[in-house]
Amino acid sequence: MCFVDLEKAFDRVPRGILWGVLREYGVWGPLLRAVRSLYDRSRSLVCIAGSKSDLFPVHVGLRQGCLLSPVLFIIFMDRISRRSQGPEGVRFGNHRISSLLFADDVVLLASSSQDLQRVLERFAAECEAAGMRISTSKSEAMVLDRKRVACPLRVGGEVLPQVEEFKYLGVLFTSEGKMEREIDRRIGAASAVMRSVYRTVVVKKELSRKAKLSIYRSIYVPTLTYGHELWVMTERTRSRIQPGGRNESFLRRVAGRSLRDRGEKLSHSGGARSRAAAPSHREESAEVGWASVSDAPWTPP
Repeated sequence: MCFVDLEKAFDRVPRGILWGVLREYGVWGPLLRAVRSLYDRSRSLVCIAGSKSDLFPVHVGLRQGCLLSPVLFIIFMDRISRRSQGPEGVRFGNHRISSLLFADDVVLLASSSQDLQRVLERFAAECEAAGMRISTSKSEAMVLDRKRVACPLRVGGEVLPQVEEFKYLGVLFTSEGKMEREIDRRIGAASAVMRSVYRTVVVKKELSRKAKLSIYRSIYVPTLTYGHELWVMTERTRSRIQPGGRNESFLRRVAGRSLRDRGEKLSHSGGARSRAAAPSHREESAEVGWASVSDAPWTPP
């Protein structure tokens, strides 16, 4: 696979070519004129140490911060991707996929280094024709194989670096295809979030227990489980991400409970109710932890 980085991405889109792409995708008449009106007579200036330059016209690039800009860029990149399609790719079920695109994050896929080189050459040619350019210093190649396999890819005569790991859309992928390091990163990030939430939320007496648990659910759990659809859920992994230890201690502080409160357990609403028989420490950990997180116990797939 080849992780492609585009130079300046949003700032390099030629507007004249973009209007033509929109016409190809069926954007005509008043709608096209409305989009173009956002860019008519657009000008910029340079400000250095309080001094401003004269205004100058700008004919390339998309508006930063505009809600429409990501949509325009996706359409623009979709045309490049479709025009560079070929017979190469990797098969997923009944589909053959040669590229993955999320805004300007592009991954090219192929089953061999020769096929990947052809895919990269076509993609680079379409980028150049559309006014875009691949950054050879930031684009990298990676081979998914348990053994190290060379994959020399070239763009414009320059060889792209080959790496053993790459972070794509916030998820760490390794050449061996294992996710243990990514799981370690998730657990570490979640622990950092928990410490931050404790310092800024749990100690706030003006916040209700319900509000504290709501913040916990909306911040800690998504941080821990981001990308978990890719994990191979072994017993070791399950035991590492299930409630316990620092997580359990955190939830007990939010609920105002201690380890001595063996005769009570938290209800889903955050209140306490008595039990005839005290649960074991392990049972209590699960009840306190996940009863506070959601109405039903959460089990990663």
